Amino acid sequence: MKWKLEHQLCFLLYANSRNVIKTYKKILDPLNLTYTQYITMIALWEKDHQLVSELGDRLSLDSGTLTPLLKKLEHDGRIKRTRDKIDERKVWIDLTDAGIALSEQAKTVPLELIKCVNLPKEDGMQLFTLLTKLHQTSMTCDNNESET
Repeated sequence: MKWKLEHQLCFLLYANSRNVIKTYKKILDPLNLTYTQYITMIALWEKDHQLVSELGDRLSLDSGTLTPLLKKLEHDGRIKRTRDKIDERKVWIDLTDAGIALSEQAKTVPLELIKCVNLPKEDGMQLFTLLTKLHQTSMTCDNNESET
């Protein structure tokens, strides 16, 4: 087999992900947001008052990544964390007024990113469709499943 890095789907996904996140950095810096903070805020703008565990599942982030990120957003006054009164293991995340206002400031971010992507609109829409399908498909390496 002749190995070609640029023929590997994993490399193309990785390299493009890094490029997109690097581009987002330039767009998000004026808002004082990292990319991961940005997607966290999007999830909260979509649905306020979520459990940390629910938010982590939605974002595919483990608690080791999510907890410091939430602490920073709380320190910046964008969210409030509250322990559940009945089950103190549960922590609720709520947007503050500043977090809600940030939504208005960030509304141009998607358009700013699109301006940086040099793809025809149709190609971008097809890429979005394919990536959505890939994200919704459960990946498995268990060969025993195919034997049933």
